[in-house]
Amino acid sequence: MMVSSIWAENRTEPEPNEAAILNLSCYKFVPLGNLGEMRQELRQICDQLQIKGTILLSREGINFFVAGPPAAIAKLVAHLRTYPGLADIQPKESFSNDQPFSRMLVRIKQEIIAFGVESIDPARYTSKKIPAAQLKEWLDAGRPLTLLDTRNNYEVEIGTFNNALPINIDHFRDFPAAAANLPPETKDKPMVMFCTGGIRCEKAGPLMEQLGFQEVYQLDGGILKYFEEVGGAHWQGECFVFDKRVALDPHLLETATTQCYACQHPLTPTDQASPLYTPNVQCPYCCNLVAEREKRQRQARQFELNAFAANLPGKTPYDNLRPLNVPQRFAGLRVIDFLDQLHPHVGRSSWEQSIAAGRVLLGGQPVSVDLIVREGMGLRHLLPNTVEPEVNANIKIVFDDANIVVVEKPAPLPVHACGRFNRNTLEWMLQQVYRPQRLKLVHRLDADTSGLMVIARHRRAATALHQLFQANQVRKTYLARVYGHPPEDTFQSVAPISDGPENDGLRVVADAGLPSETQFRVLQRFADGSAMVEARPITGRTNQIRIHLWDLGFPIVGDTAYLPDRKLGHNASKVPGASPLCLHAWKLELPNPFGSSSADAEYSWETAPPAWTNASLWNFEDSEPKRWSVDAPSTTEARAAR
Repeated sequence: MMVSSIWAENRTEPEPNEAAILNLSCYKFVPLGNLGEMRQELRQICDQLQIKGTILLSREGINFFVAGPPAAIAKLVAHLRTYPGLADIQPKESFSNDQPFSRMLVRIKQEIIAFGVESIDPARYTSKKIPAAQLKEWLDAGRPLTLLDTRNNYEVEIGTFNNALPINIDHFRDFPAAAANLPPETKDKPMVMFCTGGIRCEKAGPLMEQLGFQEVYQLDGGILKYFEEVGGAHWQGECFVFDKRVALDPHLLETATTQCYACQHPLTPTDQASPLYTPNVQCPYCCNLVAEREKRQRQARQFELNAFAANLPGKTPYDNLRPLNVPQRFAGLRVIDFLDQLHPHVGRSSWEQSIAAGRVLLGGQPVSVDLIVREGMGLRHLLPNTVEPEVNANIKIVFDDANIVVVEKPAPLPVHACGRFNRNTLEWMLQQVYRPQRLKLVHRLDADTSGLMVIARHRRAATALHQLFQANQVRKTYLARVYGHPPEDTFQSVAPISDGPENDGLRVVADAGLPSETQFRVLQRFADGSAMVEARPITGRTNQIRIHLWDLGFPIVGDTAYLPDRKLGHNASKVPGASPLCLHAWKLELPNPFGSSSADAEYSWETAPPAWTNASLWNFEDSEPKRWSVDAPSTTEARAAR
């Protein structure tokens, strides 16, 4: 395989595999003209050859770091050598299995390496260069000199020469000020400067001479050329490189070092093992900054939620467009028949009036009553001047990170849009404060149930949480105040629950229903005949805890749907200030599914018990407390007698 002279020169090893990626870095300070034309030509050539990386062009010269198939790289270098002043460029090279760059950039810059000192012109003058082999000889002999590392602090931290003096900067633009503050005694002995590929020293060396340093050398070709020619002698650690490889060892091979997603600091395997490291979130070098930023963001979101509580978003009249998507089972029906069957509680005449008034829309246009609907068709129902019922919007953010949000939901508050509610819902308000991110609901609570909910911040998190719920790995613990004194301290219900509404539109226990299980533990029996019960649902059916307790003869205090004596009521949401449904999602525990070494292996949250958990009596508007005999039949007997 013909590669190029840049690969073949001084090589004794076999030619690389066809699939190998050749990485080149090179610079030259030389006056260049026609930069726009040069940029266009190089971009076209790199695109044709499937080369990626960055080429910086300036009137002071060229700086490039590119990667691609060896034959393609050889063609690029051959073309570069046709430009005036670039015929003698000698790129530094290394091989990698994968392409380290994600795209190709060709840019025109004021300087190919930002420095900001106009008097420095490397095309006219640079400090003396010392070859890698000669520097090794000096170091082997213990010759007195100062090794000055001109790189940024984060580069120095992962590797440098033994006993090297760091310039202690975060950006090369800061070099002139830092150099002026070097110890005076360093001016009187030889100084060898070094950087990754040598380009920074081309400007730093002349500056040091201007500052009065008597004998200044720059390492020819930088650290990478030193590795290539003499290996890792007198070097400790790795060398940072500005591509996806992050760091190379003295054999010019990619290491396990990576970079922090947040601050871009290089992270060694030791850094990655730190409990302060969270992939795609933070690292030990920025964790405090990340935590402080997240705290401020959380406080801002809580402030916005508090504003919703003070002035409900559904309180001001607005035009509400409600989605009416067509399921497969309704395909082929007239639109009036589809609407009547989809939402029969609205009434056919009401749907006819809405269609006649032009409030049923398709693509923003009113539909006719005879429109034939298709599966997946997205209709909209316009509800003008909508004003929603009041809710309790005192939502509290308990926890959030890059993957999840945990909130304490108040009651009454619907979780998502339904019936008369759209903006006055937990989902709508959270979406506003976390925008532009779209949160994903993974479970729900009834509008009248308060307590903890976990919500995914992105699709991958939603998938991970769904898997935990399906595998019964999410432990939910509720508090419920019930009518009656269960005779057993611990009991359970495995009564199957209907798959859809049956009696009076409510789900109930049904012999052909879905398998369901809830475990209960009595926490306290009160003198008024009620009891405090801990409930742990093993399955997750709609209204499961309410139905199981009702079926066992211990309905929840304040429940308007599942009443004492196994009577059924209605399931309409309460209004703020009404007697509460005494059901609260108290604790939430789940394994951490996100594979972070910094987070706990298991998440665990607990809220303060609501006021209704204490023993005092108070009046309920929906139903009066009822005294129950302490010698009521056991739950097993109650189920058998039913």
